Amino acid sequence: QVQLVESGGGLMQPGGSLRLSCAASGTIFRLDAMGWYRQASGKQRELVATVTSGGTTTYADSVKGRFAVPRDNAKKMVYLQMNSLKPEDTAVYYCYAKQDWQPYWGQGTQVTVSS
Repeated sequence: QVQLVESGGGLMQPGGSLRLSCAASGTIFRLDAMGWYRQASGKQRELVATVTSGGTTTYADSVKGRFAVPRDNAKKMVYLQMNSLKPEDTAVYYCYAKQDWQPYWGQGTQVTVSS
């Protein structure tokens, strides 16, 4: 089993920046992918950004050029650097990891972008 714990959510004004962190623990052999999904109120969960163990990244079109998903394999951490935040970025953000084709999720952290 893999446990994921997020931190760093909160309330930000439009145009601001915020960094989320996610720490992985448990029985870890190799985390093939790590990253972030989000779910806004009344909407389905959607991919935000992922990064493979080799460093290949995938971003949702809505966050390209604004968000980055650095990963520290030695520390078993993944981050979400969010810049130029918009009200439509408001959602619960979930850390995601995949090991041996099994997905794992964190408990989620709220990000609210509002003036």
